[in-house]
Amino acid sequence: MGNVNDTEKRPLPRRQPRRFWGHAVLFVASVLLVNALIGDRGLMQTIRARRANAAAAGDLLRLKQENARLREQARRLRNDPRAIESVARGELGLLRPGEILVTVKDVK
Repeated sequence: MGNVNDTEKRPLPRRQPRRFWGHAVLFVASVLLVNALIGDRGLMQTIRARRANAAAAGDLLRLKQENARLREQARRLRNDPRAIESVARGELGLLRPGEILVTVKDVK
């Protein structure tokens, strides 16, 4: 009869719902963290987008500077006779009347 009294005094083991909910919350938090880091709009994608934006801004600045240089060169070619002469001599090989072209080659 001692066995009957022992079982009556001991409470039935309860399932521990706290453990389940703790694991569930941990799992959900882990999934959210992973999604925040590597998801479509996650941290890694944000860093890549910022790097691409910085590279594009650098390219834009370089192109603006080149555009300004070309605009100035075009203005000079329209208005400055020395710029026109420089291009005619350098690219077209033109000479003034009475000038003699002398080509010097290195001897090997």
